[in-house]
Amino acid sequence: MLLFSRVQHRICAISVRNTNALVDSRCVHSGSITFLKGSLSGSVSTRQGVSSNSSSRPPDTSLFVPLSIKSDVGSDGAVGAELTQPLDKNELLKMLNKFYKRKEMQKIAADQGLDARLFHQAFISFRKYVLEISMLSADLHIIFNDICCGAGHIDDLYPYFMRHAKQIFPMLDCMEDLRKISDLRVPANWYPEARAIQRKVIFHAGPTNSGKTHHAIQRYLAAKSGVYCGPLKLLAHEIFEKSNNAGVPCDLVTGEERTFVDEEGRQAEHVACTIEMCSVTTPYEVAVIDEIQMIRDISRGWAWTRALLGLCAEEIHVCGEPAAINFVTELMYTTGEEVEVRNYKRLTPFSILDHAVESLDNLRPGDCIVCFSKNDIYSISRQIEIRGLECAVIYGSLPPGTKLSQAKKFNDPEDPCKILVATDAIGMGLNLSIKRIIFNSLVKPNINEKGEKELDTISTSQALQIAGRAGRFSSIFKEGEVTTMHRDDLPILKEILSRNVDTAGLHPTAEQIEMFAYHLPDATLSNLIDIFVSLSQVDGMYFVCNIDDFKFLADMIQHIPLNLRSRYVFCTAPINKKQPFVCTSFLKFARQFSRDEPLTFDWVCRHVSWPLVPPKNIKDLVHLEAVHDVLDLYLWLSYRFMDMFPDANHVREIQKELDSIIQVGVRNITRLIRATETNAPPGTNPLSNQRRLGPSPVSPRRVRGAPKAQDSGVEGWQLDKSLGSRLVQEGLLTPDLLRQLQKEWSKVHRQEEEGLLHKNSHFMGQKVT
Repeated sequence: MLLFSRVQHRICAISVRNTNALVDSRCVHSGSITFLKGSLSGSVSTRQGVSSNSSSRPPDTSLFVPLSIKSDVGSDGAVGAELTQPLDKNELLKMLNKFYKRKEMQKIAADQGLDARLFHQAFISFRKYVLEISMLSADLHIIFNDICCGAGHIDDLYPYFMRHAKQIFPMLDCMEDLRKISDLRVPANWYPEARAIQRKVIFHAGPTNSGKTHHAIQRYLAAKSGVYCGPLKLLAHEIFEKSNNAGVPCDLVTGEERTFVDEEGRQAEHVACTIEMCSVTTPYEVAVIDEIQMIRDISRGWAWTRALLGLCAEEIHVCGEPAAINFVTELMYTTGEEVEVRNYKRLTPFSILDHAVESLDNLRPGDCIVCFSKNDIYSISRQIEIRGLECAVIYGSLPPGTKLSQAKKFNDPEDPCKILVATDAIGMGLNLSIKRIIFNSLVKPNINEKGEKELDTISTSQALQIAGRAGRFSSIFKEGEVTTMHRDDLPILKEILSRNVDTAGLHPTAEQIEMFAYHLPDATLSNLIDIFVSLSQVDGMYFVCNIDDFKFLADMIQHIPLNLRSRYVFCTAPINKKQPFVCTSFLKFARQFSRDEPLTFDWVCRHVSWPLVPPKNIKDLVHLEAVHDVLDLYLWLSYRFMDMFPDANHVREIQKELDSIIQVGVRNITRLIRATETNAPPGTNPLSNQRRLGPSPVSPRRVRGAPKAQDSGVEGWQLDKSLGSRLVQEGLLTPDLLRQLQKEWSKVHRQEEEGLLHKNSHFMGQKVT
């Protein structure tokens, strides 16, 4: 029996080795084929860039999620027990624990990709499998029996342990193939059509309001064919109209809209599009890439990288800040293309002031206060109204029509509105008559993949775009100024504005993720993205763009049965994840789609409760903005899944009606804020209308020098009973300013009440007459 056992053991060991060799061969073969395919397609991106020597970097094994192995009875049944003897569970446990403690085994496993973390997880799974299965396979049963009898060594378990480890961690067998797929060091090679022609690259360099884009557009209009790639729908729409007004037929392509000038739907030779929508396979004579400095943007930079490297145009006209010249020139060295630089000077003077504003009492006509949260917008616009001034309001979630309406109000010299309160939404696409830009803050709140709030300092490209809105050539102010609200922010702003552009963004494509999924078929999309980024290799000129929004949506719809390509497309949808109603709608859209049930116009109307009425308070206004975002989402999906989202034209019609309704609300925004404050229950912040998507938000940035609530010395105030008290508690107001506001509010309220009584008595007198 002992001799037979040893013979059986050797036969089984040979079988295991042959099986593993066959698996390795299949993985390497298929992986090399898919990599050749992947190297010719797509574009990529993430912030966690690494240098070109990253091939030796170990993967982040915390991202490797072990698969569950079913404890089924082997096909050979109880053969092992019949050939030897039944095994005692206690003895098995002792042998397994002894194997785990063997340092030699851990070292050998590490050479196979099992670091300490994975070794431990694999052992726990292997132990559970051995102890819980009713009958072990014959070969493994015989190995355990030999060890019990002293005819084998504890190390003989290693091949079976590794076989189990590769079952629960399938990426171990294909690690080199995964590394090849995620190798992003030569993105220029992803675009063979562009590399097949010798392109002429012209950089139109200058600050905002220097005429650089105008000169590039003139060449675009004179060409036989061309494409304009802009960062915003408003900019694409502006070029679309300018081109057609100039007698050059031009189509419009954005994420949510396709407009063809030809009545029969034939494509024009010219197209204006948002940069994510540009085609890298269509040949053009001239391509214009606007705002090239956004190639460094941590979320969208990949789209500029893709356009710059991939557009098939004889001439590439790049427009942007001078800070990006050296980087773009260096980037073009990798393609063998020279860069011609044309410099432009600002058409109007522009200066950074040496003093901060420090108080809203120091505002002047033509001032624009830039905030990075809607709560700040609401609060500041209310305080401006208290001072007897009118202000316009512009922020990102407003519909385009409402933004244009507010811009027109602010620009109108006959309108009493002389102050603008806005977010970074004014940075591009709106012509505004601004004398002075005032940064209320230099930090912008973001939401990470866990739904937690994080505060990040604004980027150089964001700061330059916003600051450059002051003193535009076409405005009544021929000189521009920029400063901050708080004194301590001014040197920080100057430092931000002086930085250069030094890296370009990339992003994983659907093709690359599909190749990953081939090797890791049981991994979730979010996990695939994590592993891709962990293994990705980029050189020092690139970084992988932020994928938090993508992962947020992937996790949200993971439980919904979708094929990988459709799931990927859904997760690239541009939605506002801060809005619960938008997230809920996204989830319902995906669920309806998975059932193969078209989302009709009637279905959408029921979902958003159409028709809607003008808002009565800020909460209503925020909800209307969320509904507008949901309709945007429908339109975006309708161009990717036309059969499932068939009623885009009807949805666009009600979206225009909704835009008009929102305009009414924004025109009366201070009245809505007053209504919100009046109706807010005690102990709540009436301007916090959005439920948090995470458990641990970051507190707002404190005003420098503002004391904490317990040190405030505000007498007679319950700190949890009013908005003002909460602002003091969070460090957003000083006690002195709060007392001043209290007095002003009381005075204004008395005047409003007296005015209302007078109006009512006058109205009643008319009625009696």
